[in-house]
Parts: sequence; C-alpha cells; structure tokens
Amino acid sequence: MKQEEQKDIRIIISGGGTGGHIFPAVSIAGALKKKYPGTEILFVGAEGRMEMQRVPAEGYSIVGLPICGLDRKNPLKNITVLLKFIKSLWKARKIIKDFKPHAAVGVGGYASGPTLKTAALMGIPTLIQEQNSYAGVTNKMLAKGAERICVAYEGMERFFPKEKIILTGNPIRQGLADNQTTREEGIRAFGLDPDKRTILIIGGSLGARTMNESVLRKLDMIKQIDDVQFIWQTGKFYHQEIQEQLKNHGELPMLYVTDFISRMDEAYAAADLVISRAGAGSISEFCVLKKPVILVPSPNVAEDHQTQNALALVKKEAALYIKDVEAPETLIPQAIATVTDEALLEKLSLNIVQLAYTNSAEIIADEVYKLAKEFQAKN
Repeated sequence: MKQEEQKDIRIIISGGGTGGHIFPAVSIAGALKKKYPGTEILFVGAEGRMEMQRVPAEGYSIVGLPICGLDRKNPLKNITVLLKFIKSLWKARKIIKDFKPHAAVGVGGYASGPTLKTAALMGIPTLIQEQNSYAGVTNKMLAKGAERICVAYEGMERFFPKEKIILTGNPIRQGLADNQTTREEGIRAFGLDPDKRTILIIGGSLGARTMNESVLRKLDMIKQIDDVQFIWQTGKFYHQEIQEQLKNHGELPMLYVTDFISRMDEAYAAADLVISRAGAGSISEFCVLKKPVILVPSPNVAEDHQTQNALALVKKEAALYIKDVEAPETLIPQAIATVTDEALLEKLSLNIVQLAYTNSAEIIADEVYKLAKEFQAKN
C-alpha cells in the first residue's frame, strides 16, 4: 500500500490497568505503524494507572480519563465512581471530537468502557479485543456497538454475536516471538548453572502473594534439591519483606531473586518450566514460546476468568493447574517433580504450541485499518 493512501488515518486505542491489557495494546499499535506507517495513534488510559507511564515509554501519546473501578467493600464510595464515569464520558467525547479518529480499539481495562461507548455513539467504528476465555462485563456491554470482536479462544459466541467474532489470538509483547537467546545464554544472564533444570516463577509485575508464600514455605526442600534452580520474580510490592525473610536461610545459590524482570526474553529462554498466574496475555506468550507451565489462577479477578483460561489449556493437556488455596503446600513439590520429568515437559510443550497464534497483532491491525478506511471513504 502506498504511503499517500495511508496518511491521515487516526486510531484510538483504549484500555490498560495491567500489563495484560497494555502489552497487547502496544503490540497492535506497533503492527499498525509497521504495516501502515502513516497511521496516527492516540492511547486513552485511566489516570494514575500503569499505562500512563508504560505507553509513553513505548513512544506513543496517551490521554488519561478520571475513571476507576467499583468499590465492592464500600458501596457508598461508588457515588464518586459514578461521577468519575460520567466525567470520563464527557472527556472521551472531547478527545474524540479533537482527535477525529477513524476507528477505536478497546483492549479491556477501566478506560475502554467510556471511550468505546462514546466512540460508538458518535458513529466511529469500534473493535474490541477480548483476551480471556470468559468475557468481561465491559466488553459484553460494548459488544452491541462494536463492528468487530477479536477473541483468543474458541466458543466465544456464548458471549458475543457470532457474526462479529474473529479468532485472532492475543498479541504478545513485541520481540518475544523472534527472540534468538539460547537457553544457556538466558541462564548465564541470571548467574545460574546451565547444567541444572530451571524453573521461572512470575506473579505479574506487582507479584503474587500466594506464589511467594509457596516458595518461602518450601525453602528447606528447595535447598536439598541438587539439580533444580529458580528464577523468582517476587514483585515490587513484596520484594523487601521477602529479602528480610531470606536472610535467615543462609546462602541460596539455587535462587535468583528479583522484584522485576526487565528482560523477559532471557527469562523465558532460561526456563525449562514456568510457574505463573493464568492471565490471558501470559498464556499467549507461553503458547508461542512452547513453554511448559504450571498455572495458579488468581482468585481475585472478575468472573474468576483466570480459572477459565487455565482450564481451557488443561482440557487440551497443554498446561498443569493448581488452585490458589492449595499452592503453598503443593506448588513447589509439583514443580520439582514436573521439571525433572522429561516426557511430561515434552508433552506439555508439544500441546501448548498447538494453541499458538503467531501473528495476532498483524491480523487485528488489518481489521482496524479496514474499518478506518471504510469510515474515511464514507465521511
């Protein structure tokens, strides 16, 4: 497509709150800019949330809405939540009038609700990217006004109109799919031993209390295993407390402990087995990278969608699954048994890669661009 055909296409991408929403959003933006260089992109996020730092760091402009989630513990505080939602609708309207987008994309998170609802009411074509196997409330509400609904799992017609659904998979972080780091290079990057089996423990950017407790409770077992080592991302919230507790256990050369892993390409390359929450974005990465994984779904998410995500893999023998409440006692023993079982690792790896979508961001970018061009031609 010629450059002059691409100019003046403007796309809004809205959502965030967690890396699971931000990474796909940035990947879609990257695919748009690569395939259609004349595209102008504006992100709309929620004030005070992670996207307000992460998106500009990737080189994109972002505007924040004064929106927040419902307070289920203090219902009276939801009067303020409602006022913020109304303010967000008005601000979204102003953003759309000023930016004049030809299409809007919602990736989930607080900001996507008012942004896509307002865009649809103003006649702007919208596309929803639903990452989970169990659709969120916001996306179910937005589906009626959406032109396209891009999903990562089969059977999503139970939530959305069948004629709008496109099975695309979830976009993963840019650069992971074509990562060339070898296993040995990855392990040495963390100062560990390439001759030992390596387990990567990730609980999301903020960490996961259950996974951290699972390691702390089984430190004596970990110290006794000669041929297994761990890369353990504690999360920034828990890191200092964990470091204090580890001081009482002497030297732990089999544990690489960090609050945050910036080079996930190296961490994934190093890992023979991954222990993770069951966020949709993470699962998509494991599929593309053929990583054997034990999933410990978070119980603190809407509609318990992480358990649904995990079970979708377990049914295809593509992952192992441990309930959050059982993890402190069973997770580390199960992980050690799994990582030393070559046949099981091979089976998990072969089955999970069957579920991979390697060009999700490009497919979604094409759909968004088609909607935008159609709208531009009519207007």
